[in-house]
Amino acid sequence: MHKGSFITLEGIDGVGKTTQALALKEYLEGQGHEVCHTFEPGGTHLGSQIRALLLNPAHCELHSITEILLYAADRAQHVHQTVRPNLEAGKTVICERFVDSSVAYQGYGLGLDIDGIKQVNHWATGGLVPDLTIYFDANPVESLAKTKGDRIEQRTLEYYAKVREGFLTMARAEPLRFKVISAKGTREEVASRVLEALEGRIF
Repeated sequence: MHKGSFITLEGIDGVGKTTQALALKEYLEGQGHEVCHTFEPGGTHLGSQIRALLLNPAHCELHSITEILLYAADRAQHVHQTVRPNLEAGKTVICERFVDSSVAYQGYGLGLDIDGIKQVNHWATGGLVPDLTIYFDANPVESLAKTKGDRIEQRTLEYYAKVREGFLTMARAEPLRFKVISAKGTREEVASRVLEALEGRIF
């Protein structure tokens, strides 16, 4: 059991997770919380090198199983080096993406073994589960127009529709952990929805 609060932000590419993570960090720090903002893949020095392998469009030969294991390797290092130490220090950790992204992108999106993905990531994280997961829902057609087109982002709209439905399926299965909010609107409008999702969780 960790002392701090673990909040993850999820959603397909281009929904504004970084913008909202930084806004939430600023707000919580203003309320007196110690906050660690981090992200996956690439939230550590070692992870940044794994991120480069995963997202480089030139690596078209990357096998789907290799993709799953690289994300898990990045996550294992991230949890060991960044997430758990900050939680144990009593800080609020805001993390862009976690295990749910692997389940959505590689499981639902690519049609791979969801139970296997969960098992690998349970091992990689030591069973760490977020206290709260905020899922930013958006139409892939709209959100992908804002992205730069890395290896994952170059996949089809059909793929991203499956990823979106995967996130929504997980949210329906775990309503106490997941909060689904619309990614539409201004930065301030979405930030207000984020704070509503946090009510009663860490305040």
